[in-house]
Amino acid sequence: MKVLAVVGMPGSGKGEFSAIAREMGIPVVVMGDVIREEVKNQGLPPTDESMGIVARALREKYGMAAIAHACVPVITRQRADVVLVDGIRGDAEVTLFSETFPDFSLVSIEAPLTTRFARLSERGRSDDLQDISELIARDERECSFGLGRAMERASVRIDNTGTREAFQERVREYLTRMKAA
Repeated sequence: MKVLAVVGMPGSGKGEFSAIAREMGIPVVVMGDVIREEVKNQGLPPTDESMGIVARALREKYGMAAIAHACVPVITRQRADVVLVDGIRGDAEVTLFSETFPDFSLVSIEAPLTTRFARLSERGRSDDLQDISELIARDERECSFGLGRAMERASVRIDNTGTREAFQERVREYLTRMKAA
Protein backbone atom coordinates (compact mmCIF):
# COMPACT_ATOMS: atom_id res chain seq x y z
CA MET A 1 0.00 0.00 0.00
CA LYS A 2 1.22 3.45 -0.97
CA VAL A 3 0.46 6.05 1.71
CA LEU A 4 0.46 9.67 0.61
CA ALA A 5 0.08 12.44 3.14
CA VAL A 6 -0.74 16.06 2.54
CA VAL A 7 0.61 18.86 4.71
CA GLY A 8 0.16 22.61 4.61
CA MET A 9 -0.82 25.64 6.59
CA PRO A 10 -4.54 26.13 7.36
CA GLY A 11 -6.43 27.11 4.20
CA SER A 12 -3.62 26.11 1.84
CA GLY A 13 -5.71 23.61 -0.12
CA LYS A 14 -5.36 20.29 1.72
CA GLY A 15 -9.12 19.76 1.66
CA GLU A 16 -9.30 20.44 -2.06
CA PHE A 17 -6.41 18.01 -2.61
CA SER A 18 -8.33 15.39 -0.61
CA ALA A 19 -11.59 16.01 -2.47
CA ILE A 20 -9.82 15.36 -5.76
CA ALA A 21 -8.30 12.16 -4.35
CA ARG A 22 -11.79 10.98 -3.31
CA GLU A 23 -13.14 11.79 -6.80
CA MET A 24 -10.34 9.61 -8.19
CA GLY A 25 -11.30 6.71 -5.92
CA ILE A 26 -8.47 7.14 -3.43
CA PRO A 27 -9.55 6.61 0.20
CA VAL A 28 -8.85 9.62 2.43
CA VAL A 29 -8.13 9.46 6.15
CA VAL A 30 -8.61 12.93 7.70
CA MET A 31 -6.53 13.47 10.82
CA GLY A 32 -8.68 16.41 11.90
CA ASP A 33 -11.67 14.07 12.11
CA VAL A 34 -9.98 12.37 15.08
CA ILE A 35 -9.81 15.74 16.85
CA ARG A 36 -13.36 16.74 15.81
CA GLU A 37 -14.66 13.44 17.21
CA GLU A 38 -12.86 14.02 20.50
CA VAL A 39 -14.25 17.59 20.70
CA LYS A 40 -17.72 16.10 20.24
CA ASN A 41 -17.07 13.33 22.81
CA GLN A 42 -16.03 15.97 25.36
CA GLY A 43 -19.19 17.97 24.70
CA LEU A 44 -17.24 21.03 23.57
CA PRO A 45 -18.48 23.45 20.91
CA PRO A 46 -17.03 22.69 17.43
CA THR A 47 -14.86 25.82 17.29
CA ASP A 48 -11.26 26.50 16.37
CA GLU A 49 -10.55 27.16 20.05
CA SER A 50 -11.96 23.76 21.09
CA MET A 51 -10.04 22.01 18.31
CA GLY A 52 -6.81 23.65 19.52
CA ILE A 53 -7.42 22.75 23.17
CA VAL A 54 -8.16 19.11 22.35
CA ALA A 55 -5.26 18.77 19.87
CA ARG A 56 -2.82 20.18 22.40
CA ALA A 57 -4.20 18.00 25.23
CA LEU A 58 -3.95 14.81 23.15
CA ARG A 59 -0.36 15.62 22.19
CA GLU A 60 0.58 16.49 25.77
CA LYS A 61 -0.91 13.24 27.05
CA TYR A 62 0.19 10.83 24.29
CA GLY A 63 3.06 12.60 22.51
CA MET A 64 3.39 14.70 19.37
CA ALA A 65 2.39 11.77 17.12
CA ALA A 66 -0.82 11.04 19.08
CA ILE A 67 -3.18 11.84 16.22
CA ALA A 68 -1.09 9.84 13.74
CA HIS A 69 -1.12 6.82 16.08
CA ALA A 70 -4.93 6.99 16.14
CA CYS A 71 -4.99 7.09 12.33
CA VAL A 72 -2.66 4.12 11.64
CA PRO A 73 -5.35 1.44 12.17
CA VAL A 74 -7.78 3.42 10.01
CA ILE A 75 -5.19 3.58 7.23
CA THR A 76 -4.30 -0.11 7.42
CA ARG A 77 -8.00 -1.11 7.16
CA GLN A 78 -8.29 0.54 3.76
CA ARG A 79 -8.52 -1.86 0.82
CA ALA A 80 -6.66 0.22 -1.73
CA ASP A 81 -3.31 0.50 -3.46
CA VAL A 82 -3.09 4.20 -2.56
CA VAL A 83 -4.42 5.90 0.59
CA LEU A 84 -4.25 9.63 1.32
CA VAL A 85 -3.77 11.05 4.81
CA ASP A 86 -5.06 14.61 5.11
CA GLY A 87 -3.84 16.93 7.83
CA ILE A 88 -0.30 16.20 8.95
CA ARG A 89 0.50 18.79 11.61
CA GLY A 90 4.00 17.90 12.70
CA ASP A 91 7.26 16.20 11.97
CA ALA A 92 6.64 13.52 14.65
CA GLU A 93 3.62 12.41 12.59
CA VAL A 94 5.75 12.30 9.43
CA THR A 95 8.30 10.17 11.26
CA LEU A 96 5.64 7.75 12.54
CA PHE A 97 4.00 7.34 9.12
CA SER A 98 7.33 6.96 7.29
CA GLU A 99 8.43 4.28 9.80
CA THR A 100 5.06 2.49 9.69
CA PHE A 101 4.46 2.56 5.95
CA PRO A 102 7.50 1.72 3.77
CA ASP A 103 5.92 3.35 0.70
CA PHE A 104 5.16 6.77 2.24
CA SER A 105 5.28 10.14 0.45
CA LEU A 106 4.62 13.63 1.79
CA VAL A 107 3.15 16.46 -0.32
CA SER A 108 3.25 20.08 0.86
CA ILE A 109 0.54 22.46 -0.38
CA GLU A 110 1.78 26.03 -0.26
CA ALA A 111 -0.10 29.35 -0.35
CA PRO A 112 0.47 32.80 1.22
CA LEU A 113 -1.29 34.04 4.38
CA THR A 114 -3.69 36.47 2.67
CA THR A 115 -4.81 33.87 0.12
CA ARG A 116 -5.38 31.32 2.86
CA PHE A 117 -7.36 33.79 4.99
CA ALA A 118 -9.64 34.62 2.06
CA ARG A 119 -10.33 30.93 1.51
CA LEU A 120 -10.99 30.25 5.19
CA SER A 121 -13.36 33.20 5.40
CA GLU A 122 -15.49 31.69 2.65
CA ARG A 123 -15.34 28.00 3.63
CA GLY A 124 -18.18 27.94 6.17
CA ARG A 125 -16.90 25.43 8.76
CA SER A 126 -17.59 26.04 12.44
CA ASP A 127 -13.87 26.14 13.27
CA ASP A 128 -13.09 28.73 10.57
CA LEU A 129 -11.69 32.14 11.41
CA GLN A 130 -13.15 35.63 11.15
CA ASP A 131 -10.04 37.78 11.52
CA ILE A 132 -6.55 37.45 10.00
CA SER A 133 -5.00 37.78 13.48
CA GLU A 134 -6.82 34.54 14.39
CA LEU A 135 -5.17 32.84 11.40
CA ILE A 136 -1.77 34.11 12.46
CA ALA A 137 -2.40 32.69 15.96
CA ARG A 138 -3.57 29.40 14.44
CA ASP A 139 -0.47 29.25 12.23
CA GLU A 140 1.69 29.77 15.32
CA ARG A 141 -0.17 27.02 17.20
CA GLU A 142 0.18 24.62 14.25
CA CYS A 143 3.88 25.44 13.93
CA SER A 144 4.34 24.69 17.64
CA PHE A 145 3.32 21.11 16.75
CA GLY A 146 6.11 20.98 14.13
CA LEU A 147 4.07 21.89 11.03
CA GLY A 148 6.87 23.96 9.48
CA ARG A 149 9.37 21.13 10.01
CA ALA A 150 6.90 18.66 8.48
CA MET A 151 6.45 20.88 5.42
CA GLU A 152 10.23 21.02 5.00
CA ARG A 153 10.33 17.19 4.86
CA ALA A 154 7.93 17.00 1.90
CA SER A 155 9.33 15.40 -1.23
CA VAL A 156 6.70 17.15 -3.39
CA ARG A 157 5.55 20.77 -3.24
CA ILE A 158 2.45 22.05 -4.99
CA ASP A 159 1.95 25.80 -5.25
CA ASN A 160 -1.67 26.89 -4.75
CA THR A 161 -1.56 30.59 -5.56
CA GLY A 162 -3.20 30.49 -8.99
CA THR A 163 -6.68 29.54 -10.01
CA ARG A 164 -8.59 26.70 -8.44
CA GLU A 165 -8.66 24.97 -11.83
CA ALA A 166 -4.87 25.15 -12.23
CA PHE A 167 -4.37 23.71 -8.75
CA GLN A 168 -6.88 20.93 -9.43
CA GLU A 169 -5.07 20.06 -12.65
CA ARG A 170 -1.68 19.82 -10.88
CA VAL A 171 -3.18 17.63 -8.15
CA ARG A 172 -4.88 15.30 -10.65
CA GLU A 173 -1.63 14.92 -12.58
CA TYR A 174 0.29 14.07 -9.41
CA LEU A 175 -2.33 11.59 -8.12
CA THR A 176 -2.59 9.92 -11.54
CA ARG A 177 1.18 9.34 -11.49
CA MET A 178 0.99 7.92 -7.95
CA LYS A 179 -1.83 5.52 -8.84
CA ALA A 180 0.07 4.30 -11.91
CA ALA A 181 3.45 3.85 -10.19
